[in-house]
Amino acid sequence: MKVLDLFSGCGGFSYGFQDAGFDVLLGVDNATNALSTFKQNHINSEAFNVDLSRDQNLKQIVDFLESKGGVDVIIAGPPCQGFSLTGSRQENDKRNKLFYAVFSISKMLNKKPKAIIIENVPGLATLYEGKAKKEIERNFKESGYNHNSKVLYAPDYGIPQIRKRLFFVGIQEKYGIFEFPKPILDKTNYITCEDAISDLPTLESTLGEENINYTSPSLSGYQEKMREKSKVIYNHIGTKHTSLVKSVIAQVPEGGNHKNLPKGVGESRKFNEAWTRYHSQKPSKTIDTGHRNHFHYKFNRVPTVRENARLQSFPDNFIFLGSKTDQYRQVGNAVPPLLGYHIALKLKEVLQ
Repeated sequence: MKVLDLFSGCGGFSYGFQDAGFDVLLGVDNATNALSTFKQNHINSEAFNVDLSRDQNLKQIVDFLESKGGVDVIIAGPPCQGFSLTGSRQENDKRNKLFYAVFSISKMLNKKPKAIIIENVPGLATLYEGKAKKEIERNFKESGYNHNSKVLYAPDYGIPQIRKRLFFVGIQEKYGIFEFPKPILDKTNYITCEDAISDLPTLESTLGEENINYTSPSLSGYQEKMREKSKVIYNHIGTKHTSLVKSVIAQVPEGGNHKNLPKGVGESRKFNEAWTRYHSQKPSKTIDTGHRNHFHYKFNRVPTVRENARLQSFPDNFIFLGSKTDQYRQVGNAVPPLLGYHIALKLKEVLQ
């Protein structure tokens, strides 16, 4: 079955679909480096740099899909700044309305897709008295899709990161109602930070290079899975910290944050996530688009792009392109591929 990935970013969501045996035809976004990463890691897929807020740009996408015989599934992660806890949360933010492009493309196609999936932050469900949620559900109904929505918790699906995402799944009425995949783990056996990244080089005496050799065997089943198709490690480059920053990080206990620092230390950053050290025996905190607030559970440095990618469930053969800052942003904006994979498997079961 063929997939279109809208607001694709680097393609974490569709990479999960690719792993589940779907054919990802196209990724669409307006971030150049993220699209380069998408093209690098998806098999025979195209990437279009298109502003989806402009209706006249949608025809280019539809024409491409028709030339490939149409598409079976549209997946989309519209920007969530307007809905996010960390965004400005303005009701008239035009980014709140970008999901309309998903339904517009679906209507323009000669053959209606079997399924449409929209992913966003959980805050979308309640913000502005739930207006956006109601509008998405109205569009599903008008387009002839049965729809269901649910907030999924990443650790339940084998992802070593505390992350919640809201998914809307609409399928053609003849297929019934989509039931979300059941969790495969619970809090007694969640994948931890140590399970995820303890085999990667420590970078204690070097900042690393673009690709380096593994210096340790796999130390967990999760690491084995991440390393399966890779001979070397990409995107594992450390950040050079000042002595002052290192001394502050060193005073944060495992699993602690700025609240654990002595009075007068680390005063420059005192917000909720500031100076947070991961805990080796728990999933990581939610990976964000920056890289200055979270630290390795053991070493006095921020995680590398590769360590964050592991915590997001990107395998080691998934290579991120662009500047290091841009790579961090790509990882933080992505849907964990493993979450996409479990949704894709369930969807395949329903549609077949």
